[in-house]
Amino acid sequence: MDGLDLNAVWFFLVGALFTGYAVLDGFDLGVGALHLLTRTDQQRRLSINAIGPVWDGNEVWLVTGGGALFAAFPEVYATVFSGFYIAFFLFLAALIFRAVAIEFRSKLPLAWWRTAWDVSFSLGSLIAGLLLGVALGNIAWGIPLDERGVFVGTFLGLLHPYALLTGVTTVALFMMHGSIYLHLKTEGEMQKRVRGWIRPSMIFFVVSYALLTMATLIYVPRASAAVRAQPALFVVVVLSILAIANIPREIFFQRAGRAFVSSCATVVLVLALFGLNTFPELVHSNPLPENSLTAYNAASSTTTLQIMFIIAALGMPLVVAYTLSIYWVFRGKVQLTETSY
Repeated sequence: MDGLDLNAVWFFLVGALFTGYAVLDGFDLGVGALHLLTRTDQQRRLSINAIGPVWDGNEVWLVTGGGALFAAFPEVYATVFSGFYIAFFLFLAALIFRAVAIEFRSKLPLAWWRTAWDVSFSLGSLIAGLLLGVALGNIAWGIPLDERGVFVGTFLGLLHPYALLTGVTTVALFMMHGSIYLHLKTEGEMQKRVRGWIRPSMIFFVVSYALLTMATLIYVPRASAAVRAQPALFVVVVLSILAIANIPREIFFQRAGRAFVSSCATVVLVLALFGLNTFPELVHSNPLPENSLTAYNAASSTTTLQIMFIIAALGMPLVVAYTLSIYWVFRGKVQLTETSY
């Protein structure tokens, strides 16, 4: 592995794992956020069954990403997971309520019972998406770290306007992503209803993303420094705009699969742009940038990175193959059966 910058490789590998989670569990969270817009119990069952076979497998990417972060950059793992402890606890609680709601809503045929779990499912999805965005916004904005790289801020200090705007933009992105996935997986009256959600969710995302971009350029110019320094990277910006613009075109021509691919590409390109602009910083220290944690000063030993790289090279194809096989098995339109939720 001589000549291979393992620190940079692991920076982008960890980023790829979290991006995979955002793409896959992002539409799960989006479906949940839109769940209460359905009118009948049958529509809500179709909504849940659209993600039923895959939602828990999608979260494997989050667990894998957290494990990779711990192995490659233990100081970052310690700082982020201790500093964002309350936020991550709330995030896990939201995921737990989502999971319980999915499994419990059909245990009883009572209307109030199912409504209570539907609300839990939707709120859990909204809160989880919002907190993911807030965490990402704080990474971009920077958090207060001391000379040892220890977080010295407060939970309320993490809820500043820029982080909240990032959280809202994340929810909007997931809602757009989820509505397109539901359009792909449903048919008939349900599909017509879902089709009406795509345009408003796209407008919500585009407006939020435009505001976030302007806020970033004005208040966090460091987060766009790489694109300004290397104009060739502007191609990522162009590709992300084209991916977003292609969604309504594909929906108009009734090509739901291509629209979903464009939505996935949007998530990937937005996060790729974030990673390219922040490299090599993993956690920016604000107001003392000299205390920032990077892919070089917060990494494990070279030997550890080498061993983990070999394990990742063997394990990642298995994770990808597992994911592809699940989606292949459960391809096609969702149907309600005796075993449905």
